[in-house]
Amino acid sequence: MTSAMTNAMTKAMTNTTTLACSRRSALASFTLAAAAGCQASAPFAQAPDSEPHPSAPPSPPSISPLATPVVLSTWRHGLPANAGALRALARSGTALDAVEAGCRVVELDCPDMTVGLGSRPDRDGFVTLDAAIMTDDGRAGCVAFVQGVAHPISLARLVMEKTPHVLLAGAGAEQFARECGIEVAPPKLTPEAERQWREWLVEKKYEPKVNIENHDTISMLALDTQGRMAAASTTSGLAYKMHGRIGDSPIIGAGVFVDAPIGGAICTGLGETVLRTLGAHLAVEAMRAGASPQEACEHAIARIIAKNGDPKSYQVGMLALDYRGRVGAYAVQKGFNYASGTNLVDAPSKLG
Repeated sequence: MTSAMTNAMTKAMTNTTTLACSRRSALASFTLAAAAGCQASAPFAQAPDSEPHPSAPPSPPSISPLATPVVLSTWRHGLPANAGALRALARSGTALDAVEAGCRVVELDCPDMTVGLGSRPDRDGFVTLDAAIMTDDGRAGCVAFVQGVAHPISLARLVMEKTPHVLLAGAGAEQFARECGIEVAPPKLTPEAERQWREWLVEKKYEPKVNIENHDTISMLALDTQGRMAAASTTSGLAYKMHGRIGDSPIIGAGVFVDAPIGGAICTGLGETVLRTLGAHLAVEAMRAGASPQEACEHAIARIIAKNGDPKSYQVGMLALDYRGRVGAYAVQKGFNYASGTNLVDAPSKLG
């Protein structure tokens, strides 16, 4: 090897080593700066270092059970839903029983045609249903894009309790329903739903209206007197959606999320905005970091607005609950109301 070649190789190795060191130095500086920035911008105080290891099973709530249960649900149709949930609790039912019973009430009779088989269809004329149910020990069951099932919330519970899965969709979910002895009816629109759909077909203009088409969900949270929490959601999705569209309701962490010993959160509104941010999980994690349920809802709604463009064009409402029975409620726009026990409450909003 010539002297010139040796010198060239030595120079190249020196340059490579220098570059690698520079990259490591820059990366270290970036990491420190990022950590400092995250620490400075954290909206809530960090939770004390007493949380269980991530691989450990959930701990039971550390707060004594409440003397009376708490039941929350979205929109005006939450009032009959809550009544059904409270009846279940009065029969010694659990929080899980309560949210299933409450959702079944609205699935059977939803006056605004946004839940159950009597709902407005998608743009192809089919009513497709989504549902999810979750308990605070991490168990969950969901169904999506289901047709002909009168109570998809009960089918979701069966997915949770009878299968190793969390989510079943479409024909597979319908097959599972039949195997469980649940009738799957042929697709059919109610006369009113068909009239509205045919009227929509004239222009085929997809234009969801805030607080009208967008309140397409009944979502529920219940905290029973044994100190256990559950959440549920059931919907037909946005009217005249694309065939096959699935929103946030059947997605754990988006439409619903509960976690002992922290609390739970549920969402309603334009599902795409919630899916992009995992809104319910975001709110629960804010509570884990020290936020109250109200602060958690406001934090999550702020994130949704930041990630989804002009907030005047959509609505999202959120409810949160902790094991002390404290309630949070917040929405993007004015007009979101919810049922708390037997009372209908108007939620505050960012654009109120």
